[in-house]
Amino acid sequence: MSVRATARITAALDSRGVTSLPVLRSDGPLALRRTRNTAGTGSRVTVVGAMSAPLGGDRLALVARVGEGARLTVDAAAATVALLGPTGGSATYDIELDVAERAELRWLPQQLVSAHGSVLRTTTRVRLAATARLVLREEQILGRHAESTGTLISHLTVHRAGRPLLDQQLAYGPGAPGGWDGAAVLDGHRAAGQLLVVEPAYEEKAPAARLLGETAVLTPLAGPAVLVTAVAPDARALRRVLDQALDELADAPVE
Repeated sequence: MSVRATARITAALDSRGVTSLPVLRSDGPLALRRTRNTAGTGSRVTVVGAMSAPLGGDRLALVARVGEGARLTVDAAAATVALLGPTGGSATYDIELDVAERAELRWLPQQLVSAHGSVLRTTTRVRLAATARLVLREEQILGRHAESTGTLISHLTVHRAGRPLLDQQLAYGPGAPGGWDGAAVLDGHRAAGQLLVVEPAYEEKAPAARLLGETAVLTPLAGPAVLVTAVAPDARALRRVLDQALDELADAPVE
């Protein structure tokens, strides 16, 4: 039997200038837990898998809204593993993120693993106010140990101040357009990921485009944002590259 579930998070600034969580609603396999945050006045929510998901036929969604001036970090306790499931059909996982003026969202889930035989379509839609800040990480692992990948289609759209900032789709596995595993795309690597950083101060000066090691690149976007894209042989190597990139961006002076 397939599952339909929508979890919701709302972060808001209270009268003390501290971020509170007036809405924290778990649903189905998406269990939300308020966890300790070391970043001052912000709040942190960890997504804990309450059951195996997504399975074929599941329809999952997670909606997060960050109110004006609030700061929210969302992470996960473990990787998400897409599995075949009893119905044999495709699963969907839709994420909707809305960040208001002078608010900040750090969206840092664990890896998404595409197990052999699974079919998963993920959609992430982000709406940012003009002065909002965003750190968003995505990591796809193609197959568990010693197995081939399932089918994974991932679509990310980001709008800032009502205008498109980024719109991209990635597809891997059986049924994906030809060449996804060729030398021009993965070149034999089993892990792919990206890090998107939207920083209003980049309007004046954004980090310059550059290579980050042998299989990653940092690219300024046509807006106050940079995108780091990377491939790696495994999940650990991919996370190391993206973490190093985030550390570099955090330490770089913003003028």
